[in-house]
Amino acid sequence: MDASLATRRLGRAAAAALAVALAATACSSQADGTADDAAKTVVPTVGAEDNNPQPLDRIKDGGELREPLQQWITQWNPYQVDGTYGDAVEIMGYLEAKLFRSDAKGVYQPVPEYLVSAEVTSTSPQVVTYRLNPKAAWSDGKPIGYQDFKAVWQASNGKDPAYNLADSSGYEQISAVEQGASPGEVKVTFAQPYADWQSLFNPLLPAAGISTPKEFNEGWIEKVPVYGGPFVLQNADKTAQTITLAPNPKWWGPKPKLDRITYRVMDSAAITQAFLNNEVDYASAGTATAYGQLKDAKDAAIRTGTPWDEVHISFGGNGALADQKVRQALGRALDRASLIKIANKGVPVEFKPLDSHLFMTNQSGYRANAGDWVKYDPAVAGKLLDEAGWKDAGGTRGKDGHPLELHYVMSDGSTQAQADLAAAVQSMLQQVGVKLSIDKVPSKEYFSKYINQGRFDLASWRNTGSFPLSRTVPIYRAPQGDNVFGNYSKLSTPEIDSLLRKAAATLDPAQAADLYNQADVRIWELGHTVELYQRPSIVAVRKGLANFGAGSLADTVITSVGWQK
Repeated sequence: MDASLATRRLGRAAAAALAVALAATACSSQADGTADDAAKTVVPTVGAEDNNPQPLDRIKDGGELREPLQQWITQWNPYQVDGTYGDAVEIMGYLEAKLFRSDAKGVYQPVPEYLVSAEVTSTSPQVVTYRLNPKAAWSDGKPIGYQDFKAVWQASNGKDPAYNLADSSGYEQISAVEQGASPGEVKVTFAQPYADWQSLFNPLLPAAGISTPKEFNEGWIEKVPVYGGPFVLQNADKTAQTITLAPNPKWWGPKPKLDRITYRVMDSAAITQAFLNNEVDYASAGTATAYGQLKDAKDAAIRTGTPWDEVHISFGGNGALADQKVRQALGRALDRASLIKIANKGVPVEFKPLDSHLFMTNQSGYRANAGDWVKYDPAVAGKLLDEAGWKDAGGTRGKDGHPLELHYVMSDGSTQAQADLAAAVQSMLQQVGVKLSIDKVPSKEYFSKYINQGRFDLASWRNTGSFPLSRTVPIYRAPQGDNVFGNYSKLSTPEIDSLLRKAAATLDPAQAADLYNQADVRIWELGHTVELYQRPSIVAVRKGLANFGAGSLADTVITSVGWQK
């Protein structure tokens, strides 16, 4: 659970398909001699915010919040395929017009600084009417209006391939964006119903910055051209690898309590020591080593939560793995319980197995759908490989003169425990006649040159913040031409695609959950991904930091974050 873990944030904070939060493979660290069972002493909060909630009158005016950053932010546009890195998505929620925030139960609430109201005003066709706060304006002085909604829709609906999109979900269902009864009203009409409409236009970006493909793709590289949130990007020093936010002088809402937020890019191994040296105010405490050093550290408070955060092993769709039987065989050859135990070794909270691709265990609608598809049984795995034509010759299986050799791609920034997990996978597959090479690649290229390009047979990363549920659709939907959305293995079926689309178009939450679960059963059968566990959040924060820490499904209200009086 190291801060450097390869992560993909899926859109709680934006229309980001995949950062999706983002440099290694599993979610753990090497044990430091702590007995495995004795370490399970921390129970994360479920459905609650462990962030030291304080009223504003008990928070000082001013002060600085110092945070570590996993990697340098190059692309700031969260709708662009390269702008989906998790920390960037989170920060953009502070810089631009975040129309909705999710509460601790994952329910969207309109942000009053932007919306007087937002509601479905017709169901046939579905029409959503937004009434805007008349004070809401961009930093260039233009009032926020329907043109901005229209520009986001036109850039994101997938009709113009020149816009290099992260995800078109929701926007491709819209048929019109118009001014309503007044300039302060926006009317969005859907050609097909879309249940998660509150996730759209969130954050809203200014039309002035995204109206052409060039502006959309290149206008947000290394800069933010126009602001609409409580903070602005005051400085981005690429040499020093630091980013500084300051309050937006044109902000019309409650004045932020902090007068500076500073981010510094650092290696994961340095973050714990940076916290102990009073250089940062926030650090992951999710490994045995980090927790041991931070739990009793001066001025440290440990906060825990159960967020939307999962760790999995994905299968590629090329070569031998183009055969579903081979992928199913791998699912039966992996001892999931043992892999989770490796990841969990020495960490003070128990990792719970995750039996859904779409729901977290603490999410309404969760069902355990894994069935027998990942039930450890090497004999069944061998039988499936036999049926696929990969014959056992006493070592590595072969077919048509070719050996069954696969590649597990992992970041060179991985921890020892992550390497241990990969080695365990290698050993398990060897038992059924599959030769697995572990290929370490540069951490900075892990996503851009390998995962995003589908250049892997097996790989492991995290998906985070993937709600509402429609945000998981890009991972499993059918690619369109060269656009794979978030489905890097390119594995899909018309049935899965149809079920996901129906679910996303179903306004009744119970009916939608049933459709998502039907799709999940088929995703397990497809052999797309082996889910491992839901990753708890354990963090150390500086004592006195209020309204910030470890939530479950809630967004941070950045204007309320500060230091207690």
